[in-house]
Amino acid sequence: MAQTTIIKQDAFITQMNAEVSSKNIEAIVRKLVSFKTRHTLSDTTSKTQGIGAARNWIKAEMERYAAASGGRMHVGFDIFTQPAGGRIDKPTVLKNVLAVLKGTDPADSRIYIVSGHYDSRVNDVMDTKSFAPGAVDDASGTAVSMELARVMASRQFPATIIFMAVAGEEQGLNGSTNVARRAKAENWNVDAMLNNDIVGNTYGMETGLKDNRRIRVFSEGVPSTAAGNERALASLIGNGGENDSPSRQLARYIKEVGERYVSQLDVKLIYRRDRFLRGGDHTPFLQNGFTAVRFTEMNEDFNRQHQNVRKENGVDYGDMPDFADYDYIQKVARMNLSVLANLALAPAEPQSVGITTSGLTNKTTLKWEAPKAGKKPAGYYVLMRETISPYWEKKFYVTGTEATLDYSKDNYFFAVQAVDTDGHESLPVYPNPIR
Repeated sequence: MAQTTIIKQDAFITQMNAEVSSKNIEAIVRKLVSFKTRHTLSDTTSKTQGIGAARNWIKAEMERYAAASGGRMHVGFDIFTQPAGGRIDKPTVLKNVLAVLKGTDPADSRIYIVSGHYDSRVNDVMDTKSFAPGAVDDASGTAVSMELARVMASRQFPATIIFMAVAGEEQGLNGSTNVARRAKAENWNVDAMLNNDIVGNTYGMETGLKDNRRIRVFSEGVPSTAAGNERALASLIGNGGENDSPSRQLARYIKEVGERYVSQLDVKLIYRRDRFLRGGDHTPFLQNGFTAVRFTEMNEDFNRQHQNVRKENGVDYGDMPDFADYDYIQKVARMNLSVLANLALAPAEPQSVGITTSGLTNKTTLKWEAPKAGKKPAGYYVLMRETISPYWEKKFYVTGTEATLDYSKDNYFFAVQAVDTDGHESLPVYPNPIR
């Protein structure tokens, strides 16, 4: 018999979700399409066409949203010169748009990032002139960032949220790479990065599937930063945990919280960093040691992606806005908002989470320390699941910083997360051995 699942929603988050508008999202997508092309190497001087006009409009819109923040949201360009090489044929000035909603707690340094890329392309990745609407790839993801900025600007959160639109994704993840490197160099405390790329289509090419319910979340298993780290790899091999990277914990968290707040949503965990042999704007964040995932629609229509707009043998090609599902993008946006808000309102993660290994026992003792900064947790959840389970199956609530469970660490996996009085949970932390 299945256990009853208790759904407890925060009215504050529910109200924000209600304000996420599919009409606003559609208007953003169609406006971005109106710039004809947003190719990274396209015109930067026109006020109506090319990537320059697009990024100026995005920044102006974000600034309009920021007016409701009481001075807490700052909008600006992240400007850098991408050197020639690969898909960049000459040194090019690129501009990411960042709307930073500053957290209200000076002691809370956590940062949460939601991102989409605003550049577009056609078949030839170096074609800077042809009509490249990019409605789903990735005006849809950009619209998610922008709509969330609009809704959340007037609200207050202890932690900082960055609403981001990046350039150069199609040319080699240029924009996101610059932000990720900057975040590492400047010691940003990025707790989670959510990348929305291709989140607006509900029709599966060839299969004929129509699915407005499911969304994929891609998360790496073995952390990118473990490559070449013999000690880290040896720990994974010896103790398990190859399915418990920080990004896997974020993916499970997204499924739990997203489905808690968004009706008719099924978050599908995909156990790889990205689609087969592909990459996205979360990748540079992973490579720089941050926790990050990618969202992509469940069934893709490749007649739309990276295609010149045309009609052949009665088949439409091209990423046009009439083929996007705006109610679906609204659902994806609400999932993103629920996760961002729940995290930004929650206490920080517990520190030094460990599992004791002294003596042979069929019980499991975990110990941890309270977060170093920010608000004090009301308590903690000790999470448990069987080793073959993809999801956490039990939550044990405790108020102290130690727990002993009548379950063997040989047979189960565990993690610990902090929680406040309103039920906002931090990301789970997988324990290290305490010898």
